[in-house]
Amino acid sequence: MTRFDPLSGPARETADSLGTLPSNLPRPEDDGAADHLVGRGMSMARLRGTEGAAVELGELPLGRSVIFVYPCTGRPARAMPAGWDDIPGARGCTAELTGVSDAHDDLRRAGAAAVYGLSTQDSAYQAEAARRLRLTFPLLADPTMRVGRDLDLPSFTADGATFYRRITLMVQDGVIEHAFYPVFPPDTHVHEVIGWLQRRRR
Repeated sequence: MTRFDPLSGPARETADSLGTLPSNLPRPEDDGAADHLVGRGMSMARLRGTEGAAVELGELPLGRSVIFVYPCTGRPARAMPAGWDDIPGARGCTAELTGVSDAHDDLRRAGAAAVYGLSTQDSAYQAEAARRLRLTFPLLADPTMRVGRDLDLPSFTADGATFYRRITLMVQDGVIEHAFYPVFPPDTHVHEVIGWLQRRRR
């Protein structure tokens, strides 16, 4: 599998622009690629997290865990794959993750036992993003796309590399209870998740 290397491209993004979404981003359509997920057992993959420990996805905490699957965070002064903003659902990972981080306490109060981000970038790439963005929850590295194979997650290719499409999995006691797909807009998606959690606590 070809991996995306942002260090090989020309400078493009600034730290501020990474967290800002253009007003003309294309909206992703529901292509049915997540219809099979509800009721499916969670992947048994063991992934390294940015907090240092490995996370066994098949042994998540009892209760509801929220897994925000995203394509790829950008890095300041480094280019994303060609045409990134034109791919429906690709742009917005930094905005999504910082929104989740800001609302982490609200997610927990709404009933989330655990919160994770997950992407195909390796641990070192994710660790840099977690530090720079001061994320309050761990990112899980899946560079071999084990989870994608186990669950048949939707994906796309850009510049020869493969990325997960943006999708949020609600996992209840080892079973996928709900999948948010497509996710748009990504910067406010966390509030949709909080609302879903709150309605199930009533």
